[in-house]
Amino acid sequence: MDYGNQYSTTSYGAGGGQNGGGFMPGSQSDSPGGQKGKYGKDTLRPVTVKQLLDAPHPYPDAEHFMIDDQETTQVTFVGQVRNISQQTTNVTYKVDDGTGVVEVKVWVDSEVMNEDGQDPKKVTEQAYVRVFGRLKVFGNKRHVGANVIRPIQDFNEISYHLLEATVVHLQSTRGAPGDAKAITNGAANGAANGMSTAASAQLAGVSASARKVFECLRNSPQTNEGLHMQDIAIQVNMDVQAVMKAGEELLGNGVIYTTIDDHTWAIMDM
Repeated sequence: MDYGNQYSTTSYGAGGGQNGGGFMPGSQSDSPGGQKGKYGKDTLRPVTVKQLLDAPHPYPDAEHFMIDDQETTQVTFVGQVRNISQQTTNVTYKVDDGTGVVEVKVWVDSEVMNEDGQDPKKVTEQAYVRVFGRLKVFGNKRHVGANVIRPIQDFNEISYHLLEATVVHLQSTRGAPGDAKAITNGAANGAANGMSTAASAQLAGVSASARKVFECLRNSPQTNEGLHMQDIAIQVNMDVQAVMKAGEELLGNGVIYTTIDDHTWAIMDM
């Protein structure tokens, strides 16, 4: 998989291609009688439901939404079916992926429906499914017009999808590992202040309080014992509980370590 500016992905068994962002031909329109859309520049992006619900709509008639400042057309996500509503013209699934709930509409094709009106793929409530489709808005309410919704057979696909969506998001916002954008966003500011590249990278994304505690430790005279959190609280004019929370954050990132007790810290030698 390549998650650069033109990332590609697998077709996940949906019949889509594996190149040029995972283009899936034959996107269906948002109505049962409409013609199939032909989108020569479609890309297939793995997302979470929260990303779909938060995605800005550039203008009312736009065919696309923006995710991480990138034009997004077709999407895929994984979730659990919470409710199924059978209508005359469509089947509506409420799908929950843990980050949010979105409605997924599949327009009815009488040729593939059984006599009892059920899809032969047998998507059932509480089942985990993968959805392919396009984000839509109707009556100020968002839904996904699905090209494909299929049950998940291998539950490793759930974890795989969440990891893949995370990778795409991070590389869209921070750049691929090792490129200039990632280095600039993750480490350049810290390196300019005298920290090593490794320390700067490990401080990327930490809270302002954690940075304040780190700076106090870095600028204090270095001893084998380090500084107790109460001394740090006095120096940086912070509440002891806030210093403790910041210290736990820095410990978790591996930039400081405990010395004589759990509340006395020193900077890790990078």
